[in-house]
Amino acid sequence: MYRGFFHCARASNLAVETNPVSPAYTSVHNVFIGAAMNPAKSQVEIEYCNQCRHMLRASWMAQELLTTFADELSSVALVPGSGGIFEVRMNGQIIFSKKDAGRFPESKELKQLIRERVAPMTGAKI
Repeated sequence: MYRGFFHCARASNLAVETNPVSPAYTSVHNVFIGAAMNPAKSQVEIEYCNQCRHMLRASWMAQELLTTFADELSSVALVPGSGGIFEVRMNGQIIFSKKDAGRFPESKELKQLIRERVAPMTGAKI
């Protein structure tokens, strides 16, 4: 069995495996970066429905969060799920659920929910 190259992009916290023999083959793996280095920083998980093909939306949200909260978050993990799930958790607590809201979160809305938890005293609006 061939094992390809791994490279890790800090912006997305994903390890991407590429097979140089067949560039069409690429697989993505969750990687936690920096969590052990600074336990005071928050961790975010985005659980998405793999069957519904929500990975692109989840990875875009992860990129937005890492760009906005580069100093406040230790990691953003993408967690494959099923059954139409799209949940965002921060330090194990659900902060947004597609099932409860009946819709996907807006980027601005999700950033505000996280801002309220990482910097509650600032009251800054995004």
